[in-house]
Amino acid sequence: MARAHLPDLRGSAAHAMTLRLKINLIVGALTILFVAAVLALQLRSMRESVHEEVVAANRVATQLLQRNTLLYAAQGTPAMLAYLQGIGRVRSNDIVLYDGQGQVLYRSPASTYKAGRDAPDWFERLIAPAPSVQSIVFPGGKLVTQSNASRAAIDAWDYLLVLGAGAAVLLAVVNALVFWLVGRTVRPFGQIVGALESLEAGRFDAKLPPLPGAEASLIGAAFNRMVGRLRQNIETERRAALAESRLVDNRELTRWIERQLEQERRLIAHELHDELGQSITAMHSMAISIAQRVRGLDVQAEQAARTIADESSRLYEAMHGIIPRLAPLMLDNFGLADALGDLVERTRRSQPGASIELQVGLGDASLAADVALALYRGAQEAVTNALRHGHATHISVSMRREADAALLTVTDNGQGLPAAPAPSGHHGLRWLAERTEGLGGSFRIANRTPQGVELQVRLPLAEAGAT
Repeated sequence: MARAHLPDLRGSAAHAMTLRLKINLIVGALTILFVAAVLALQLRSMRESVHEEVVAANRVATQLLQRNTLLYAAQGTPAMLAYLQGIGRVRSNDIVLYDGQGQVLYRSPASTYKAGRDAPDWFERLIAPAPSVQSIVFPGGKLVTQSNASRAAIDAWDYLLVLGAGAAVLLAVVNALVFWLVGRTVRPFGQIVGALESLEAGRFDAKLPPLPGAEASLIGAAFNRMVGRLRQNIETERRAALAESRLVDNRELTRWIERQLEQERRLIAHELHDELGQSITAMHSMAISIAQRVRGLDVQAEQAARTIADESSRLYEAMHGIIPRLAPLMLDNFGLADALGDLVERTRRSQPGASIELQVGLGDASLAADVALALYRGAQEAVTNALRHGHATHISVSMRREADAALLTVTDNGQGLPAAPAPSGHHGLRWLAERTEGLGGSFRIANRTPQGVELQVRLPLAEAGAT
């Protein structure tokens, strides 16, 4: 078959894109979780660092001021102011000097580090420690030191922004790389889906080209093998259907030939019975008349006339033996029961050494012509084979009704069937089996114990309308 070109259909592309998107979303979610975990760890580290820096700076500043405050306070307020102005701002601390009435005499200047910028309040509350306030009381005033983590918080915020930007860039790069790699990986699956859809649409010539990737290559090879076997099975089924159709045609032809042969046999039998039979009867009568007329006058003529009369009688008997084999006229005129009785009676006369029994119990069953003929031929074939091949001395013929079927059973005490019959033998049995099957019945023949053969033909009465 010609190799089919399989375009990437919208459906297959959609399936591939869905898988690609799912994988990309999974990788993106894992990357986000990883970045979130890193940021959480960094945030924890920042908080601990800010806590340590602010608390340590406040402690150092408090210790420093405690040592010098009382010394400068004893020299008076101007000396204290001069000292505080000289040290300026201590990192992460706000210093306020109060007089005895609580008036603010001095406040440390604002930090010039990253002046004008502050971290968001929520972030500062997240990482900054609670303000630590230390008071140094001296005669005539009070010095208050309060921790201030705003500069440490803005440092941490700036670091977090840089880290977040780097994480965003990393996330974008990783997802873009994964999206590209996954796209290359799942691209062959779009072709596979397209091939499957073509197969579903009835295109059994679908074939996948060599696909990149170990998994896709294995799937493609397996698909091509499957399609090849499918084509073989379809071709086998097509040939089987064609053979079955031809067999049915042959059977129909065989049945038609059989019907024509039966008609010809009936015509010949009628001709023998009506024309030839009358002629032989006339010859016999004329020969007897001639013999009576020349009796005592011409011995040779009388002997010749009586010889003609005897031969015509034997010819008449032989003709009446041939007629039933050609066509059972008794069956056409009187029915199956009388035809079987005639068959048994003629057999008894021709085979005086054989005992034949007949039992007929069809009741009021009405049989079609084909069914009645098949049953008669079955009995005729079984009796002939039992006497000719089995050398039987006792034969039993039974015809009875079972439910909606007529059952013919013929048994004998002959030699039985050979283990391996010759291929050219038993043509009558083969015809009977095919005829029975064609009428919707069943045929069985087997050896009996201890000896003999049993033949059964079962035909449905429902086939009475068949021709």
